[in-house]
Amino acid sequence: MARDASELAQRLGRSAEAVCREYLSNGRREGRYWLVGDVQNSSGRSMFVRLQGAESGKGAAGKWTDAATGEHGDLLDVIRESCGLLDFKDVAEEARRFLSLPRPEPARNPKPRPSSTPAGSPESARRLFAMSQLISGTVVEAYLRERGITALHGTGALRFHPRCYYRPDKHSPTETWPAMIASVTDQGGRITGAHRTWLDPSGRDKAPVDTPRRAMGDLLGNAVRFDLAHDVLAAGEGIETMLSLRMVLPHMPAAAALSAAHLSAILFPATLRRLYIARDDDPAGDGAMGTLIERAQAAGIEAITLSPRLGDFNEDLRTLGSNALLAALRVQIAPEDVARFMELPALAGTEV
Repeated sequence: MARDASELAQRLGRSAEAVCREYLSNGRREGRYWLVGDVQNSSGRSMFVRLQGAESGKGAAGKWTDAATGEHGDLLDVIRESCGLLDFKDVAEEARRFLSLPRPEPARNPKPRPSSTPAGSPESARRLFAMSQLISGTVVEAYLRERGITALHGTGALRFHPRCYYRPDKHSPTETWPAMIASVTDQGGRITGAHRTWLDPSGRDKAPVDTPRRAMGDLLGNAVRFDLAHDVLAAGEGIETMLSLRMVLPHMPAAAALSAAHLSAILFPATLRRLYIARDDDPAGDGAMGTLIERAQAAGIEAITLSPRLGDFNEDLRTLGSNALLAALRVQIAPEDVARFMELPALAGTEV
């Protein structure tokens, strides 16, 4: 593998500027260097990539150093980090795609080697989230605004990855798309998984792929969380569903379990006294609601169902508007929670 990596790194170094323009597009050339914020393609000038130099060695073309962190590497590292790839074979495949090189012939009777970071593991989810950046001013923010979601306070669980790895199946070539990355956490705030929503670069919709949403890691009992829950929590399936609720309930802690099955199994905080269940209007949503109500009541927790007028609360928000959503929810939540969580000034969608 080392020999293959060295050869690919040298080939990439011969086209260092083209590699930088492709994978570090937020930077620019200055003299013999490409300047950018970091190896994840953030804006800035602390990382510099050598565009000219020898084939190998300390001053080789393609070598880079981040003056802010002391990190350094070659262009294979740039591809790995900017694309969010984990295994060398995926990095090598992306490098060959860029260089228009044929795939290598598979080895005969290859010996299996355990991966230090198995694909889909909590470790790989944590790494993907760490590679991503804040959503302000990105395609993620544009996408959410297209969905009517303008109140983006308390959304630290969401990040943006500009070139997130996507493969339709194991026989298809690698693709990269912008993506919204959501951290799935346990009740202690530890990241156990991640959810990816691949997006069209325009931000107007999801990416035109077969499965634009995928989750990875340990999801059962855990959720994408918006603010810390104590005695009251709103729980539902989708990220956009829960963010739509927070347009009119801006201070209510919310959790997106990502599917009906996982919603029915979500774990309750020890201090929880009232649970709002944001149901989707479909058979799976009804089944999850029934199971969750039984579990909550058995634990001594008051369970209140919140029902959309259309298919889900994001559809209500986009079709009927925030004022109609406010009016519909105001009669569904407990009277004492109206004053506590439903503050009218928050309807303006001020970001924090």
